[in-house]
Amino acid sequence: MLPPSLALYMLLARRGEGVARRKLLARLAEGKEDKARLEERFGHPSLPRPEGPLVWFHAASVGESLALVELMRLMRFERPGLNLLVTSGTVSSARILAKRLPEGAVHQFVPVDLLGPVRRFLDHWQPDLAVWTESEFWPALMLETHARGIPMLLVNARISARSARRWRRLKGAARRIVNLFDHVLAQDEDSARRLLGLGLAPDKIEVTGSLKEGAPALPCDESERQRLVAALAGRPLWLAASTHAGEEEIVLEAHRIVRQTLPGLLLILAPRHPERGPDLAEMIRAAGCSVRRRTQGALPEPDTDVYLADTLGEMGLWYRLAPVSFIGGSLVEKGGHNPFEPAALGSAILHGPHVENFKDIYARLLERGGSRQVQDAASLARAVQETIQPDVAAAMATQAWDVSSEGAEVTDRVLHLLLDALDRSLGRALPAPNAPCEDAGDAA
Repeated sequence: MLPPSLALYMLLARRGEGVARRKLLARLAEGKEDKARLEERFGHPSLPRPEGPLVWFHAASVGESLALVELMRLMRFERPGLNLLVTSGTVSSARILAKRLPEGAVHQFVPVDLLGPVRRFLDHWQPDLAVWTESEFWPALMLETHARGIPMLLVNARISARSARRWRRLKGAARRIVNLFDHVLAQDEDSARRLLGLGLAPDKIEVTGSLKEGAPALPCDESERQRLVAALAGRPLWLAASTHAGEEEIVLEAHRIVRQTLPGLLLILAPRHPERGPDLAEMIRAAGCSVRRRTQGALPEPDTDVYLADTLGEMGLWYRLAPVSFIGGSLVEKGGHNPFEPAALGSAILHGPHVENFKDIYARLLERGGSRQVQDAASLARAVQETIQPDVAAAMATQAWDVSSEGAEVTDRVLHLLLDALDRSLGRALPAPNAPCEDAGDAA
């Protein structure tokens, strides 16, 4: 029997497709939905279900989706006939995954959390294993998946103090929801403690670290990198990555300060939400800086102060170019963004104090000298001045690389857990063609 709050939710989930459609049409008008694939949100698939075993991964958005790519690639290596489905809810994640998914993997938009769309989705895809990431819980989708006997795992689990407080108000519902999972792999001790506080059975959880630690380096168009290197002609530069409103002003002031002693310095500004590009260009000009925009096909010129990287999917390019990267979402209360991306590509890391989303990881980076924390424009300017020196940047990047490379064991642990769960779900062990042969001499 469901707790009252959850029973009410499920009662409402039997209705509401008309309301959901109106809301999605409003999102479509704002560019937040894909018109050609809108029906996927109502459980109508745009692709056939392939023959054979299928593992379904659900991730909220870009960062969570990309953390799964290496895991999916390894699963396909271990089980070449395995089919993979990944769902997410944002247009940006769909666009990036279209370029990154391994062979045998497809993307669909997650259905709205109503019983009709959820049942149509599950009727079509019939997954043999369901894998959630982080903490995006959709009760109707989860309860219906569990009711069909589909094993459910939560990997890379992370729940903020704020989310945990909200769920604790619905204690009975929270306990029921989190215990739908057969096993939970948490990113850190804080998340594990919060999930236990919501009622998760202690024997279902273990702390492994973040999958993002084991993710491969972000890709890069090498011809485009060379074109930019030629345009830069050896100019010193630094990167402000994944910035939010309230941070760009600080970054621009820090850039102004550093340019007083390093006149040729270029700032590459890559906002978290590239659609803010036009407004940011106006802000940059108002600050007295010349700007060139990536979306307009422009390259930085010798007198360009700021190169506005207002595109998606090119962070691998910017981290390769920049010896020093400030990681945004950390000078405002957004919880910080993934430090492993710059660490894997040799960029020294600067960040603010608000790094709750990756608290353990940033603590390790600080302890090992792989990053520096700043508080405001003045301290950011000092940090840029010091770390842009080649020997300092190289030493920091080496330490950051050492920390980031320790995470491969997290991916291995999750991989083996998923393969074991899949084998149990199918009722037999699938062949592992890539296992070494006993008589390797004959094979040679």
